[in-house]
Amino acid sequence: MNLELTNDARSFLEDLPSKQYKQVASKIFELLRNPYPHDAKHIKGLQGYRRVTSGEFRIVYTVDAETIKIALVGKRNDDEIYRILDRKRL
Repeated sequence: MNLELTNDARSFLEDLPSKQYKQVASKIFELLRNPYPHDAKHIKGLQGYRRVTSGEFRIVYTVDAETIKIALVGKRNDDEIYRILDRKRL
């Protein structure tokens, strides 16, 4: 399984303090072992997108046969991440 990050996801991660970066990166790498964890949820209205949380952050991703694509990472209690995703349709 391959891992791919969009520029938006990469930029968000680069701006995180090291503690939060490690926390979110750890969750992303867990997705490589299990792309469908029990806490993953489908995003209504956006076919194929799932989300998981890591502390105060939300990770939005898609899975195909060979690749997990991290579309966005954002604050968990901020719906802006969904507006961005809907606008870009990453």
